[in-house]
This record gives sequence, structure tokens and C-alpha cells, in this order.
Amino acid sequence: MTKPNLQIALDQNSLADAVKIAHLAGPVVDIVEAGTILELQAGQQSIKVLREMFPEKIIVSDTKCADAGSTVAQNSKDAGADFMTVIDSATIATMKSAKSILAGIQVELYSAWNWDLAKKWREIGIDQVIYHQSRDALLAGEVWGKKDLDIVKEFIDMGFKVSVTGGLTLDTIKLFKGVPVYTFIAGRAITGKENPAAAARDFQDEIRKYWASCQK
Repeated sequence: MTKPNLQIALDQNSLADAVKIAHLAGPVVDIVEAGTILELQAGQQSIKVLREMFPEKIIVSDTKCADAGSTVAQNSKDAGADFMTVIDSATIATMKSAKSILAGIQVELYSAWNWDLAKKWREIGIDQVIYHQSRDALLAGEVWGKKDLDIVKEFIDMGFKVSVTGGLTLDTIKLFKGVPVYTFIAGRAITGKENPAAAARDFQDEIRKYWASCQK
């Protein structure tokens, strides 16, 4: 079992704000994400800038692509992204089209998926999913628990690399002890702090605490 990655989700409304945070916390994390909100505001330029800032890190384009898979994937790839997200409600054809351009396709799970669909994703070569608790779900009072762990473990058993996100805090990390999570994705828990670099270091320290014997 390898130590899970830490990913920062940059969902600022301006590229300038995102860059300020990335400059501080980017060197601490393993993966840097151009979030959906940031991409809607700044487009492919957001990916290009992050790639220039972090040439050796994995860059994620969080498009939540629902259609035109090959076109969106090509745009993300050309801008410098290694991974791109597609939403779980996208058709198999769209996902397959995106996968033909960019190997690192991640299916972001909301409410449209089922286990039969997950099997089809594996059949077309997709091996990454993002288990997601949305802002709306969190605001409605949902919390991380056994149900989430069971789903994550089932996806792992199917051969997926599973990333988890959605209101993650330092206290959330210990719930996944012993589970081979691929990546913990944190947004406001890092970007919303006065010292994003320190917040990112706290997450990395917490991850290492529970995966102390793991090597990258």
C-alpha cells in the first residue's frame, strides 16, 4: 500500500487568486487541480499557468465533462493536464471518446452511477473514480461514515484508484486508515485558510500518521 496523494482543488473565481494560493500550497501537495469554477472563469489558461508553475506535478482539469469527450480531453491535454474529470452521468460513448485522447480519465461520482455502470467503465479502460460528497450534501448534514468506506472499498476491489473529496477535514483522514485511497482532495480546507501552506502540511502530516509505513 502506498501513501495516498494530497491534491489541492483550486476553485477560486479568479486566476490571480488561485495562483496566489498555488504559489504557497502547491509545493507541499502532490497534485494540483484547476477546479471547475476556476476553469469556467479562466478557461484553459488556468491549466497552462499551473503546468508552468509545477512542471513535475500531476495537473488535473476538473471539467466534469458530460459531452464532447474527445474535444474536451484534447483541450485539457493541450493545456497541460494529466488527468481530466468526467461526470458519472456522461454516456459510455463520451467517456470512451475522452479516454481515447487522455489516459488519465477520472469519473466523478455524484448520484447517477451504479455498479453495472462501474463495470462498464472498467471494461473501456477507465481505472480512476472520485468518490464525492457535494457541498449541497454536506450542507444538508451528511457526514463521512461506514457507508462511504464500504463504497470506496468496493471500488478498490474492482480495480479502481479511488480519490475522495467533499468537505474533507483533518479529522476525516483517520476514517480511511488501512484503506488504499489513491488521493485525498482538499479544497477550502486548504485554500480557505490564512496560511494555505501550513494547512497543506497539516494534511500531509495527518496522512503520514496513518500510512507511516508506506512509501511513495
